[in-house]
Amino acid sequence: MHIKSTVIDSLAHVVPPEVWTSTDIEEKLKPLYDRLHLPEGRLELMTGIRERRFWNHAIRPSEASAEAGIKALEKSKIPPDKIEVCIHCSVSRDMLEPATASFAHRLMGLSPNVQVMDVSNACLGFLNSLTLLSAMIDSGQVRSGIVVSGENGKPLLERTIQLLLERKLTRKTIKPYFANLTIGAGAVAAVVCHESLSPNGHRLLGGVCLADTSNNDLCQGDSNAEGFGYEMQTDSEEMLHAGVSLARRNWESLKSELNWQNDDADRVICHQVGSAHQKLLFDTLGLDLKKAYSSFQTFGNTGSAALPITLAKAEEGGFVKKGDQVAMLGIGSGLNCLMLGAEW
Repeated sequence: MHIKSTVIDSLAHVVPPEVWTSTDIEEKLKPLYDRLHLPEGRLELMTGIRERRFWNHAIRPSEASAEAGIKALEKSKIPPDKIEVCIHCSVSRDMLEPATASFAHRLMGLSPNVQVMDVSNACLGFLNSLTLLSAMIDSGQVRSGIVVSGENGKPLLERTIQLLLERKLTRKTIKPYFANLTIGAGAVAAVVCHESLSPNGHRLLGGVCLADTSNNDLCQGDSNAEGFGYEMQTDSEEMLHAGVSLARRNWESLKSELNWQNDDADRVICHQVGSAHQKLLFDTLGLDLKKAYSSFQTFGNTGSAALPITLAKAEEGGFVKKGDQVAMLGIGSGLNCLMLGAEW
């Protein structure tokens, strides 16, 4: 897909204040570790995740999203009353109905003349929303919009710890719950508009997508049978290899679409899972790890917010600079892969 005239005008993120280290989580799981003779430090050793962050109070996804959205609007050249589309794209939602975007819209104080919608696609929601909004802008339907994501993995992590302590699990049967221990929280927002409204904006160039739904059983999450809490199980090893295989094929398509070679990507921002995923992905794609910016070490996996938070932090720290060609590589359960290119 080519994107003709759409730019990211501003990008902002929110860092939750409460820190949970991997050591903290292992301490909570000490009875399980003692019973199964698991070595301390294995969680950080296997993932590279030292800590993740959570809000220290009950918070709805829309509240987190709106906080990031207000920050993005304050940085933007687009007045709030000129925003025409509001997309909420988190895995986390306030409720099934109405759309979580309707709560975020109200909290951000946007105009009534706004298309309000949720877009949900596991960890790819933010990138999917950028492509949808870009198509609307390129076609002339609208001139500006905002994409927000507020992910809060604390309830899932707390529920997972409870299950691991309650159930008589073995070293083998705890594996599907391991990925849950890497989940964190955070919020991010982007104001997106026609290039004429932000001549110095970050230009979206285009992207490609690829699906492998034969592997849609590798990561599944839902409310449990009793309707109490959210549970998720992941075949982490199979997910890793199937996802990277999908990414390898999609990367070749992205280079063809944008007329890039590997060296043309100055900076590479990928979905944040952990150190093993990042290394295998970059090795498989033939990319230099020096081009990557990572946030998983201190944020963990924040779902749909992971990639854009990492991009926001990379820009904030000067790692991504004006004129850089930026590759955004998204992989999510389903399995789905969406990659976008941008000129910063």
